[in-house]
Amino acid sequence: MNREQQQLAEGVLFTDEYQLTMAQMYFRLGLHETPAQFDYFFRSYPDYGAHKAGFCVFAGLDWLLDWMAESRFGPAELDCLRSQTGRAGTPLFGADFLAWLGRHGSFEALSMRGVAEGRVVHPHVPLVVVTGPLAVAQILETALLNQLNYQTLIATKAARIRESGRGQLVIEFGARRGHGKGVTAGARAALIGGADFSSNVGISHVLGLPPKGTHAHSMVQAFLALGMSELDAFRAFAETYPDDCVLLVDTIDTLGSGIPNAIRVFEELRRRGHRPVGIRLDSGDLAHLSLQAAKMLDAAGFPDATIFLSNELDELSIWQILTQIAEEAGRNGVDADRIIGRLAYGVGTRLVTSAGDAALSGVYKLVALRREGKWVPAMKLSESPAKMPIPGDKRVWRLYDRRGKATADLVAAREEEPSAQQEIVLRHPNETSLHRRLRRGDLQAVEPLLEEVLCEGRRLLAPAEIEQMRARRRADVERLDPGVKRLMNPHIYHVSLSEKMWQRKQRLIAAMRAGLPRREPLPPDPATPTSA
Repeated sequence: MNREQQQLAEGVLFTDEYQLTMAQMYFRLGLHETPAQFDYFFRSYPDYGAHKAGFCVFAGLDWLLDWMAESRFGPAELDCLRSQTGRAGTPLFGADFLAWLGRHGSFEALSMRGVAEGRVVHPHVPLVVVTGPLAVAQILETALLNQLNYQTLIATKAARIRESGRGQLVIEFGARRGHGKGVTAGARAALIGGADFSSNVGISHVLGLPPKGTHAHSMVQAFLALGMSELDAFRAFAETYPDDCVLLVDTIDTLGSGIPNAIRVFEELRRRGHRPVGIRLDSGDLAHLSLQAAKMLDAAGFPDATIFLSNELDELSIWQILTQIAEEAGRNGVDADRIIGRLAYGVGTRLVTSAGDAALSGVYKLVALRREGKWVPAMKLSESPAKMPIPGDKRVWRLYDRRGKATADLVAAREEEPSAQQEIVLRHPNETSLHRRLRRGDLQAVEPLLEEVLCEGRRLLAPAEIEQMRARRRADVERLDPGVKRLMNPHIYHVSLSEKMWQRKQRLIAAMRAGLPRREPLPPDPATPTSA
């Protein structure tokens, strides 16, 4: 694929065919410029089988905005659409529709509110609200879901890995095992969600971080094939990188040769005034080997040498390793916390592919259309209540209890202004009998989550630096109840509707089920988005 073909595939035509066929139908009916509102949200946390997430970390919005700014229907894109024919052999897209796309086929007419990247987020909460002409807002769907679903999925996995590893150093190195060039977005998301560094050189430099890496088994193998030794390989690496020396010690015999040879090289470095970084373990019983490596390094006078662990790690395997270390150390009178405190983790395949649950259940749903100067709520009915979106225009608020911990996310009507000083009724989004009442004094603070990020194609906020996004994630995770952060059977975080929003949803459901005509907006008092 040459450069022109790549641009064609990854630009505005990076969409599904049905987005374009719907857009043309709207054009034929004169609905294409009708103001519309779509919500992006996900329906459930990632479920990895043996364990499940109790929170997610939002990521991908800045890259989506960059893509929107650069993508439009130009001559090459219109030629592609012009070449398509239907089953009868006639053009699938009319010349008048293509002419309209040529004039208006960009995202400059769209406005957007969104949650900041790095924030902790939960199911059914609108994370991005898109407002603008129906046809253009519809065409955005595929690219939006692609960008936000994947990066949020990987940022979530990285956050769980970091929590499982007790905040120790995490390096992402999934480029070799991930899915095509998507690994670059995956590395970015991992760095937002919990990884300290990545082995991916390009994205590391783009984000202003130093890429990290050690060496492969092939380096030692090459020396052996040439008639030299593991020690010769270690010495050559240390000579090249005397102040950044991490040695992979399990090519031959971890305890019998790898660690002893590494210690010998470290002693030579120390005599020359250098401080070795540590060793890497990539196979075997990582918990047992970590204990033995720590003993050997301590005896040789390297108590601060880092022990890097790799090999198909994820949050569950790290938790199991640390549990085993604590048990074995306790039996042998060893300080487990000191050993765990010198560990670091290289996480690749299972992070960049989100092993166990490889897709986030994110959706993009129409929730309102503007007609006769008013916003008319829109929704779908489903046999599964969880698939019914929250209709109409809205805002999202995070409620903090008296401990300062996040206790619920509240989806309220656009005009509502909940306060910690008032009584608030929280309604379950789907179960009509479940509700919770917060009285005055129950809350410490109420925080709005959605902010204006785009107004008719113009960005309102500068892109956040990586450390800003990380700081948001750290603060939000810290404010989660410990039960929500559990690897196994996490406590269910409450996502609720305000009483007013719940009543609106119930009235609309009842009207749709009764087959009532909807000539007047339901409810009669929705607020008008600022972008309209």
